[in-house]
Amino acid sequence: MTATAMPQKDRAAPPSYSAWDQLKTNRDWLGFWFMVPAAAILLLFLAYPLTKGVWMSLTDVKIGRAGQFIGLENYEELIFYDKTFISSTIFTIIYTAVASLIKFVLGLYLALLLNNNLPFKSLIRSIVLIPFIVPTVLSAIAFWWIFDSQFSIISWVLKKAGLLSTNINFLGDPLLAQATVIFCNIWRGIPFIAITLLAGLQTVSPSLYEAATLDGASKWQIFRHITYPLL
Repeated sequence: MTATAMPQKDRAAPPSYSAWDQLKTNRDWLGFWFMVPAAAILLLFLAYPLTKGVWMSLTDVKIGRAGQFIGLENYEELIFYDKTFISSTIFTIIYTAVASLIKFVLGLYLALLLNNNLPFKSLIRSIVLIPFIVPTVLSAIAFWWIFDSQFSIISWVLKKAGLLSTNINFLGDPLLAQATVIFCNIWRGIPFIAITLLAGLQTVSPSLYEAATLDGASKWQIFRHITYPLL
């Protein structure tokens, strides 16, 4: 018998993927694609208006008329002659530095407490978030009443305790007004900082703490050399 050779079928060529197709399916770029919508919203509603405002401040633009670039002419009179502008700028710097520092320190301390095994942990975390999730308008009205010059609950308690004879003018005195604004910002910002840092604390491997404890490290050494660097 003579064997007849069967013709081999042409094998299908492997599909060719373009660079764009490979980029869409690359897992290393997965996080980037998830961030694109949020980044677009931030650029559209935050970055663009801020950049546009800074650019307009460097021009002589008027309503209904396009402006021309004039540099820092709009700022010269304010910077060199307006004492109110100078004092408000100094307060803004102090306000930002003090409020940010206190929020971070207290938020980190609160996150460390919430990271422990506490009873009713979920309930406590929900309560901690209340200052952050309360609408800003309601917070402003509440603080307006708390620091009111005539009906302040703080002044009322201190007067009933015999520590004061007159009400405290929280919003009338410049230093007290500045301290009040800083306090309100800290009260509202601490929960967000605490929850954010708590999320980072929960990613630290417990085996690192166990190894440090076996090596005789103190709580401060554990925080200094493990928790803080990894956080």
